[in-house]
Amino acid sequence: MTKYPMTIEGAELLRAELKQLKSVDRPNVINAIAEARAHGDLRENAEYHAAKEQQSFIEGRINDIESKLAQAQIIDINTIPQNGRVVFGVTVDLINLQDDTNVSYKIVGDDEADFKIGKISINSPIARALISKQEGDVVVVFAPNGEIEYQLDQVRYI
Repeated sequence: MTKYPMTIEGAELLRAELKQLKSVDRPNVINAIAEARAHGDLRENAEYHAAKEQQSFIEGRINDIESKLAQAQIIDINTIPQNGRVVFGVTVDLINLQDDTNVSYKIVGDDEADFKIGKISINSPIARALISKQEGDVVVVFAPNGEIEYQLDQVRYI
């Protein structure tokens, strides 16, 4: 079975979502289905069909989260030697050598990635180019819109 890397924070967020789905959302949709059934003919009951669709979504999401957690390799960044190398879970500060702008990214698992808040997937072109590099290295990223050169300014284990 293949294990997929995940940070502690990512696993906690998935567990919290799972708890919400099982303890709040699932009971609510079951009640909505029961209430819609009480209204009579199910063939023309839009409330019933909407509730059944919502139930299907919730059950699918529960299965998805449980599967992801079962296959997760949860990595605690605090247990990794802090030697200035880029590894899963670190936050990197980069300098774009073309326009001299600074960017920061945290390298996380696929399910945790959110570019808007600076979390990039371990499988993204930037992360793949950065893995095992050290502070001060120049990294060439082959992005969809061309090559980008970055200097690895700082590796933070936070």
